[in-house]
Amino acid sequence: MNQAPQRMKAGIIGGAGYTGGEMLRLLLRHPGIDLAFVHSQSHAGQAVHAVHGDLLGETDISFAGDVDQDVDVLFLCLGHGDSRKLLSSASLGLNIRIIDLSQDFRLADDARLAGREFVYGLPELNRQAIQEARHIANPGCFATAIQLALLPLANAGLAGEVHATGITGSTGAGQYPSPGTHFSWRANNIQPYKTLQHQHMAEVAQSLGSFRDSKTQVHFVPWRGDFTRGIFISATMDCSLGIDAIMDLFRDYYSTASFTHLSPRMIDLKQVVNTNKCLVHPEKVGDKLVVHAAIDNLLKGAAGQAVQNMNLMFGFDERAGLELKATSF
Repeated sequence: MNQAPQRMKAGIIGGAGYTGGEMLRLLLRHPGIDLAFVHSQSHAGQAVHAVHGDLLGETDISFAGDVDQDVDVLFLCLGHGDSRKLLSSASLGLNIRIIDLSQDFRLADDARLAGREFVYGLPELNRQAIQEARHIANPGCFATAIQLALLPLANAGLAGEVHATGITGSTGAGQYPSPGTHFSWRANNIQPYKTLQHQHMAEVAQSLGSFRDSKTQVHFVPWRGDFTRGIFISATMDCSLGIDAIMDLFRDYYSTASFTHLSPRMIDLKQVVNTNKCLVHPEKVGDKLVVHAAIDNLLKGAAGQAVQNMNLMFGFDERAGLELKATSF
């Protein structure tokens, strides 16, 4: 494990969106981080609180139009494809650690570029590799929730054919409005989309297939939900184990996990919104096992997990900057 310095410098590229805003909020309060700059080409020169209104009174920092290379770690909060373009064209020093929140480097075939090699940043799967990594590909939000529901079963060779559904809040679609995200359509409404072909399933298959005895195949239907934040997934499969053995399996697998917790009771979304937690609850009905998992898509599904990965990479306490409070009502 790396020995953490007393203070580190961090930068954000793409700080005007939802994920960039969450990175800002977390890093401003991280005990070991000095936020050197927040880059946004479209908002360069504006105060960050002009875009993220809740930061008024929290910081006087303005968006930068240039990239400051005097940083230890750089968070890329860019659209899919843009991180690869940036690292291919920009002369960023190889000494700068990169944590990328797009899907550009998550798959093994895409994990190398211009002298950099990216480790898939799911701590509950790759903790040791993350601690030794120089660059991280942060997992997708749906991918995070699905994997955390299934990792203990895949590890034991018990997850075969899985049918999963998952519902996500409107922030999962990004900041720019579209017919499927604006309030008048989303309110009092739900809709499936990308049925059995969501882009996160490739990384799910890669991770769950990495276990020696795993034969997991996930059929996934995502849903757009009538709320802003959070993901709730339910994964169903055949299973001959009793519920006590299943609970022991999950308890053992997550015994050292800082943010993934096994619940003995049914979970709900409000338990995790505004936190870096994942809550998991298995239930057995006849010969079927259903595993429910819930996360905040912008935190454990994005910026919070990125900070968790940074903490592991640099030797900070894993929970540093992530002691967040759920909003239950």
